[in-house]
Amino acid sequence: MLTELERLTERIEQLVSISHRFHQHNQALQSELERVRREHEQVLANTEQLRHERDQLRLQRDQLAAKIDEAQVRLNAILEKLPHNSPAEGQLDLLQGGENA
Repeated sequence: MLTELERLTERIEQLVSISHRFHQHNQALQSELERVRREHEQVLANTEQLRHERDQLRLQRDQLAAKIDEAQVRLNAILEKLPHNSPAEGQLDLLQGGENA
């Protein structure tokens, strides 16, 4: 009977030791989980910030494209108002202007 009590005591000590290791391991996992959650929240916040910046850049790009289109229309309107001389006539005018000077 004494040997049975000794074996039972050993088993209880083993169970206590296993329980203690399990508890430590569980605490470590809980800490790691909390760290990963904080990291995840930070990544989500960074992602949201990057999306906002991307949207702002798209808006700026679209505004610049609209300004470029507007400038192109204005430039074409100005070019249409200019006289349509042939290149040879333009060179002749330049030569004649240089001789008169």
